[in-house]
Amino acid sequence: MKTRLAIFCAIIAAGLSLRAFGPGLGLPFCFVKYGGSILWATMVYFLLGLTAGDGLRRSIAAGAMLIAIAVELFRLYHTPWLDAFRLTPPGALLLGRVFSLWNIVAYACGVALGVAIDPGAIKGAPPLPCGGCCGGRVPAPRDYTGSDI
Repeated sequence: MKTRLAIFCAIIAAGLSLRAFGPGLGLPFCFVKYGGSILWATMVYFLLGLTAGDGLRRSIAAGAMLIAIAVELFRLYHTPWLDAFRLTPPGALLLGRVFSLWNIVAYACGVALGVAIDPGAIKGAPPLPCGGCCGGRVPAPRDYTGSDI
């Protein structure tokens, strides 16, 4: 839990730094824009991971993608007060300004990054005997050393 919190905070710092200093460092616009979207989705993954405890990475990833897609679709909804909020730095960081399918692709990459660096993915359960090809539904090996033979 502490490791996830540390990663969550580091992602926020990296995302804010990328958006604040990336253009000044001469980084390409595409890298700054979609890098920020990737980090945003990774942050959402870890936020859900913090609230889910030892939840399945699959469930956390699915929840993060649902939130990311909902936020992106929410950009299609316009009201004067919401558009005014979107023009502020917090509004731009939290909600974004313009709908883009490319953002959804970036979010998927960010969620995949979250799964890859999640401490549960590194220290989690032992590897499945099938290598994961069947989603863990392979039956456990039988013990043939008993007297039932």
